[in-house]
Amino acid sequence: MGHEDHLAGQATRSFVIARTEIAARPLAPALYLVSTPIGNLADITIRALETLAAADIVAAEDTRVTRVLLDRYGIRQRPTAYHEHNADEAGPRLIAALGEGKSVALVSDAGTPLVSDPGYRLVERALEAGIEVVPIPGASAVLAALTASGLPSDAFLFAGFLPAKAGARRSRLEALRSTPTTLIFFESPHRLAESIDLMTDILGPDRHAVVARELTKAFEEIRRGTLGELAAHYREAATPKGEIVICVAPSAEKPAATADVDALLTSLAAEMPASKAAAEAAKMTGLAKPELYRRLIELKAARDGR
Repeated sequence: MGHEDHLAGQATRSFVIARTEIAARPLAPALYLVSTPIGNLADITIRALETLAAADIVAAEDTRVTRVLLDRYGIRQRPTAYHEHNADEAGPRLIAALGEGKSVALVSDAGTPLVSDPGYRLVERALEAGIEVVPIPGASAVLAALTASGLPSDAFLFAGFLPAKAGARRSRLEALRSTPTTLIFFESPHRLAESIDLMTDILGPDRHAVVARELTKAFEEIRRGTLGELAAHYREAATPKGEIVICVAPSAEKPAATADVDALLTSLAAEMPASKAAAEAAKMTGLAKPELYRRLIELKAARDGR
């Protein structure tokens, strides 16, 4: 099928808003990163709906979650799974489809793809293959929490989920302790109390913070206070439910010392290759990636006794 025939074949695809069926315009071959609602299904853009309806393939973290969204807007697509556990197999298939001139829309369960999900691997492969990558912006739990927090928003550092292991979690927080911008974390309900306790211990009980839970949903909760106050609350409260974002006020301390940077590099290197660990540390500290990479190699050499 030629490129023009391929685009013409998409013309019958559509989506529905308020019982009105709207034809989706054809999509050029590319990888589209489509942001979806973080809770309230009304928080989606018309461009996102049109992209999902017109794409040849919709790749989803959890096809059941995405199916609910597609059904809500009358989009007759059958999503295919692309997630952390099948990325090595599904990724090359999607790249092959893109190479054949098809359009692929990538979505996560909620919010913007690539934020704490495996989508970055697919983007890397697509760029290496010379495939166009198109962002379709929309809802973001990070920005929703930040803007409602009342904390400084002129600059912030998104640190994702803290490491699962206690030692690495402590090292990561110690490395971030003197960061002069608002810190933003994702956290799971069963670890919230423990993480807030650790933040209180390392970042200080008087540091202002916000726990935002179930953003945009019926039981949305935004709890503000000092870390000490929040720690006391969650020690006594029942385990919360839903998606959680933690925002912590900037530090008034001086920029991270060498020991803090070393701790951050060591923590990151335990989870990812050295080059990527240096790149992540550069984002978090504002230091140069080459210098951080050299320091990480020195730390590894010292650890291995070389």
